[in-house]
Amino acid sequence: MKYTFLLAICLFVNSMASQNCHYVCIGEVTDFHDGSPLVGATIYAKELDKYLATDLQGKFKFTDLCAGTLTLTISHVGCLTKTVEVHIDGDVYKRINLEHHAEFLDEITIHSVGDKHSASGQETRLKKEQLELYSGAQLGDALKEIAGISSLNTGNNIVKPVINGLHSSRVLIMNNGVRLQDQEWGVEHAPNIDLGSVANVMVIKGASALAYGGDAVGGVVVMNPATIRNKDSLYGQSILAGFSNGRGFSGNTSLTKSFDNGWFISGQASVKRFGDAEAPDYFLTNSGLSSNALSLRAGFKTLEQGLSIYYSFINNEIGILKASHIGNISDLVTAIESDEPLVQEDFDYQIEAPKQEVKHHLAKVNYFKRFENLGRLNLQYDFQNNRRKEFDIRVGDDRNKAALDLALKTHTVSADFKFDANHMRIFNTGLRFGYQQNVPDPDTGVRRLIPDYQKIDFGAFVTSLLNFDNGMQVDAGVRYDFNRMNAKKFYLKSRWEERNYQDDYAHFITDELESQYLTNPVFDYHNFSGMLGLKYFYKDHWEAGLNFSMANRAPNPSELFSDGLHHSAARIELGDLRLKQETSSRIGATLVYTDESASVKLEGYYNLINNYIFSMPNGIEQTLRGAFPVWVFSQAKAGIFGLDFTAAVPINSRLTLTNNSAYIRGMNLDMDEALIDIPSFQTRNSLTYKQSKWKDFSLSLKSEWVFEQSNYPNFNFEQFIPNDQTLVEVDISTPPAAYHLLHLHSQIRFDLKKNRGLTLGLKIDNIFNTSYRNYLNRQRYFADEMGRNISLQLKFNY
Repeated sequence: MKYTFLLAICLFVNSMASQNCHYVCIGEVTDFHDGSPLVGATIYAKELDKYLATDLQGKFKFTDLCAGTLTLTISHVGCLTKTVEVHIDGDVYKRINLEHHAEFLDEITIHSVGDKHSASGQETRLKKEQLELYSGAQLGDALKEIAGISSLNTGNNIVKPVINGLHSSRVLIMNNGVRLQDQEWGVEHAPNIDLGSVANVMVIKGASALAYGGDAVGGVVVMNPATIRNKDSLYGQSILAGFSNGRGFSGNTSLTKSFDNGWFISGQASVKRFGDAEAPDYFLTNSGLSSNALSLRAGFKTLEQGLSIYYSFINNEIGILKASHIGNISDLVTAIESDEPLVQEDFDYQIEAPKQEVKHHLAKVNYFKRFENLGRLNLQYDFQNNRRKEFDIRVGDDRNKAALDLALKTHTVSADFKFDANHMRIFNTGLRFGYQQNVPDPDTGVRRLIPDYQKIDFGAFVTSLLNFDNGMQVDAGVRYDFNRMNAKKFYLKSRWEERNYQDDYAHFITDELESQYLTNPVFDYHNFSGMLGLKYFYKDHWEAGLNFSMANRAPNPSELFSDGLHHSAARIELGDLRLKQETSSRIGATLVYTDESASVKLEGYYNLINNYIFSMPNGIEQTLRGAFPVWVFSQAKAGIFGLDFTAAVPINSRLTLTNNSAYIRGMNLDMDEALIDIPSFQTRNSLTYKQSKWKDFSLSLKSEWVFEQSNYPNFNFEQFIPNDQTLVEVDISTPPAAYHLLHLHSQIRFDLKKNRGLTLGLKIDNIFNTSYRNYLNRQRYFADEMGRNISLQLKFNY
């Protein structure tokens, strides 16, 4: 027994001695994109409780290792921390890649296909804190914080962004990587965007961002949701605001759950309710708003690949000022000559005709894959369903029937590959295919303003960015787009002959009825776009840029096919099948100075547009409802010149003065007259006081001064008024007077618990309740703008 025990001990000791604990693990930490070594990365071995740092070659070495598993956690400044397991059964070599690009740090948001922007383009970003001030307003209202951005309004709830004098189909709206398709051709159609779902907005002036489209003659608005941190957490935000004008409220809430393995889910919802707005001297009858929206995101992301799904829905019911409902020209003359709306009623929350009802669904699936030492592949499919109804004041059985009912469905597939392994030479190439179908409801009982059509789009682009050691960047790109418009439309024979279509488009006729032709217009457009620019950085503080871009835009469905009475505009609108593509040649120059406390930016541009499409009056037409002016779409060579200025200068450690000014002049070069709907000179100045010791207290006083537009076309016309047996001039051209407004905003923050805070904000727009009218508001003929509006906002982060 004694010898057996001794033998067992010897065998155990021999086994222990025979175990090899002299293995070596050599590792190398590199940048995933270009394979360059990461110097000074920290390596923590959990089983050894030991730290190492990589050397000048990005390498590290652990020695005297036993067989088993070694858990390594690798971290580096500016990188996502990564944990890997290494199986030790001999000497091991392990190469570890880290993500080292700032644009992707802690980010689960899978961005749109293509470049984020161009290096030399004229760009400005609005952050979430700025957007939150407009929780009860529209996208176009918030964008006016940027110099050179104005809005084309139809009342106070329909607000279209105007970039350097251009709007509608000339401005691309990108919502979370999806190009918005929501009947944007209409000047009375605002973008269907819920600001509560947007974390930041980038405005790119001109057509320099070719990855988004080649037809951005005016520019691109890029909106992204909040980034989601790649760690195990649960957080959210709720914003509730009340408003005195319109006696309304808005609410927005979001909640996000993320996991350290890359999975995430996020949801957001918002609601807005407003009754009749109030001008200083009267209520704006039937100007209320009811809006509901939600969005959902889910997916996962690792360093090498990621997949996300996204869905959003918005439902808007928008009242149209009842006084703007015009029966004929006699009513229009009376309205223009009156200082107050012809229809004034007591305050009400009910929204009646005339009104708009719009529902917009958006869904997308996005996948990306990163290839080591090469770049990133993006694949995306998105679908949009836009249903727009416009209600006129009707009687009888048609009382509750829409006068315009359009269903627009859009499918898009896109792919791009960004070669970014060498950060000094970055290239991006991509493809996009889209199919769109518009179906107007034939049961409205009203002649369809826009016909049935199918639209096919194909686009391909290549862009490049070259960085040089002397502080210079050069970017360039080319793009080709093909558009096919295939429509089915009934034309009255009298209209067909009046437009002289019988000579050029007889082959479009597919059937002949008693008083109409059924036609099948098919148009193909080949569009070529390009961009070349450079940017130079000088002595850390100065930055200069020069950019040239060329863009082609095909006519939109309204410009080609409009044919009927636009009730709220009190005019008949006629498209033209002969319209050609617009060609924009734009040159922009930018000079920026920044230091630790101040910043100044000056942007200048000139945009020469051949075949610029615009509408102009062309006589009077008699209908069953009376006589209406006829507005036809036409083309001319146009030139638009402007200067945008932005500055933020500290007066002392707590006071800051900011300025935002824009001058623009647009001319019809063929007719040597001004372009219509060009903003006048405007300047905004703010004085802001901040005291961090007082719970981040801030107080800002803003001055808004809009000059009278003195450069405008004279589209006035004479009309015989049967009731008075007189011939009168209908003044639809003369701009309103200049105006000056003062606004105030203040807020204070209360810290509650860890990562929780409550912010209380007070905002007063139009402090002195000034009466004024805006040249770019299509309802300026009928009523003043909104008066004073006091709002209280509560923001809770948790």
